[in-house]
Amino acid sequence: MDTHREVVSIRWVITGIVVGVVAGLLLNWAGGESLALFGVVSLGGDLFIRLLRMVIVPLVMTSLISAAAGLDTHHLGRLGSFTFVYYLSTTLFAVALGLAVVNIVQPGVGAALQGAALPEEVATREPPTFADLLRNLIPANPIDALARTDMLQIITFSLVVGIALNLLGERGKTVRLFVDEVLELSMVIVRWVLRLLPIGVALLLMRTVGQAGWEVFLPLARYMGAVLGGLAIHGLLVLPLLVWVLGKTPPWRFFRGVSPALVTALSTSSSSATLPVTMRCVENDLGVPGHISRFCLPIGATVNMDGTALYEAVAAMFIAQAYGISLDLTQQVVVLFTATLAAIGAAGIPSAGLFTMVIVLQAVNLPIEGIGLILAVDRVLDMFRTMVNVEGDAAGAVVMKRLTSGGS
Repeated sequence: MDTHREVVSIRWVITGIVVGVVAGLLLNWAGGESLALFGVVSLGGDLFIRLLRMVIVPLVMTSLISAAAGLDTHHLGRLGSFTFVYYLSTTLFAVALGLAVVNIVQPGVGAALQGAALPEEVATREPPTFADLLRNLIPANPIDALARTDMLQIITFSLVVGIALNLLGERGKTVRLFVDEVLELSMVIVRWVLRLLPIGVALLLMRTVGQAGWEVFLPLARYMGAVLGGLAIHGLLVLPLLVWVLGKTPPWRFFRGVSPALVTALSTSSSSATLPVTMRCVENDLGVPGHISRFCLPIGATVNMDGTALYEAVAAMFIAQAYGISLDLTQQVVVLFTATLAAIGAAGIPSAGLFTMVIVLQAVNLPIEGIGLILAVDRVLDMFRTMVNVEGDAAGAVVMKRLTSGGS
């Protein structure tokens, strides 16, 4: 591993962050006079995200098929069960932490907010039920799932194919070699795209800051503080402690290794788009074997959403407080479990954040219109909760390396 080159890369990414924020503030200050430049910046950011997403489907498919086909069935079952329990436990804890923070801070009490208009698509469309989420796991047509980039269905199909190849043994050798070659090809493209990371980060942050400015944050400062405080506790204390205790990896080494993925998550607000970077970080810099990272990370990028689950719990409680509605302990337990399930099923739902919030609000009879109160700052908070989502995926891969190997 070329450590010097990696350090230089991180410095360039940090430079991209600074340039993006400063230039975004200047764009916002210029207002209408900068519309043409803002259009160019927005186009550049979109192109960068498309480059990342371009490789997601082949990367996820080949990673999971290769991992499932290369493990013995006992190891596969052990890794799968440990991964599921770990992801579910950390997501539940994140929601509980969010509820604790929002009950202490109470950001919605006395908040005088102007209700924003709820997007018509969210207001008129019924949110999916739990049965719908389960049904969405199984693709009726795998080709259609690939075309729609339905990650839950792609993961299910890839695991089934990988397990079938595993059971075929030598007879499936040719297909396994082909899958491995496509995986290596995908990683080559990933390395090309990552060379553009500092530029992409700068463009995406310019767009976000240029759109929002600072004035929209003032009425929602306490709410943002509650969300960011909860995310900080989970991301800077809980997950590093798990990595240290269960994964036997010092937090400073973990953060140094995963920092490019966290920066990418901040700028793209997408766990899936960050997946290629996350895989490269945990394998090259944190020493996680490929068969573990390529199994845990694609699944984690789809269903392990610690930051999203914590955010939805805080947002639901904030809306209740803003409307003067008191939720008792039983109702907050309902929020705990619905926010967890909604976060797990978010990837299979268009406009995921808004629709999953509807599920949580309806579970405790809160007004759906309350979503309009928090829309102004949702994009910015999305950046930080995605960082925690990605950190949780990387932490899971490090912990699974330790738990499944049993080594020191």
